Amino acid sequence: MKVVLQNLTKIFPSRNKKAGGEVVAVNDFTFEIPDGKLIGLLGPSGCGKSTTLYMISGLQKPTGGKIFFGDDDVTELSTENRGIGLVFQNYALYPHLTVKQNILVPLQNLKGENKLSKQEMLERAYEVARLVQIDELMDRKPGELSGGQQQRVAIARALVKMPRVLLLDEPLSNLDARLRLQTREEIRRIQRETGITTVFVTHDQEEAMSISDMIVVMKLGVVQQTGKPQEVYDNPTNLFVAKFLGTPPINVFNGSIKGGKLFLGDSAVLDVPELEDRENVYVGIRPEGFVVDPNGPLSCDLSSLEVMGRDVSVVSRHAASINPVIRSIVDADNKIDPTSPTINYSLKRHKVFIFDGETEERIYFEV
Repeated sequence: MKVVLQNLTKIFPSRNKKAGGEVVAVNDFTFEIPDGKLIGLLGPSGCGKSTTLYMISGLQKPTGGKIFFGDDDVTELSTENRGIGLVFQNYALYPHLTVKQNILVPLQNLKGENKLSKQEMLERAYEVARLVQIDELMDRKPGELSGGQQQRVAIARALVKMPRVLLLDEPLSNLDARLRLQTREEIRRIQRETGITTVFVTHDQEEAMSISDMIVVMKLGVVQQTGKPQEVYDNPTNLFVAKFLGTPPINVFNGSIKGGKLFLGDSAVLDVPELEDRENVYVGIRPEGFVVDPNGPLSCDLSSLEVMGRDVSVVSRHAASINPVIRSIVDADNKIDPTSPTINYSLKRHKVFIFDGETEERIYFEV
């Protein structure tokens, strides 16, 4: 099911009644979610991603714009008639019911021509239970399950109605690191097997990039960039996107462009002959963009080495760096003297991004 958002806007009244004014939670959001794809809505807390999800679900009414499921305008349609499956962060399972009874609840509420017989409901419940691999837990109650198992029950309950669209609101936030990894892999597997168009809301960029076909990066209710995860990572449109994606985060420096060269402090680190002189730019360098080079143009004060097996994380400092420390990821085959006071780098051009010092928009140069 293709989902189309046209100029979607949501405005809330200010909580401060004396001050008045309004809060724009989502501002003119236009996007098409292709049929059968998993889309990650990504951004920091308060960026409008959950509000967008709730408008798609019908739990919140847009202030402006339209929502289409396929060719159907569902903007004014009630939640129960949209054909959506919704999974919340806190699972919202009935503690006094068994797993089987929890999964059956949505089917028992079906009416009219959609109403199923008891046998049909049981068959469908066990079908989705097998899909999410909890068919052996059907007689247990939620209190007897692990967090990951409870989350699977919530997903099964959302899938049992055979929804047109599946909506997941930070479904992994309550799980520990190991369970998060395992459950996100399961969500991806389930989505691929069912082919249901899925919207996944998260503030965790690694989570979104690992399972999404496309990501939408949001800030203060405004879409900053959309695209395939790797494409957005490799080509951020502005400084916010560059800083938000990546672990370890991108290293940001104050820089300038003079005479066709990019400077970090007094060091000319890259040739950019096509760019005009600028006194104030931000320069982002991905951790993997550093190459250990005794003759490299970028000299940093070496702080420490963190050995990670095949890679080494080099922690260093530079006067032009905005980050407290610079983190570069280099191959462990590099022989770095940990007692040396400095380390020199050359840079990979395609891992270096330049942003306007005022607007923070990307300045493109030839790679």
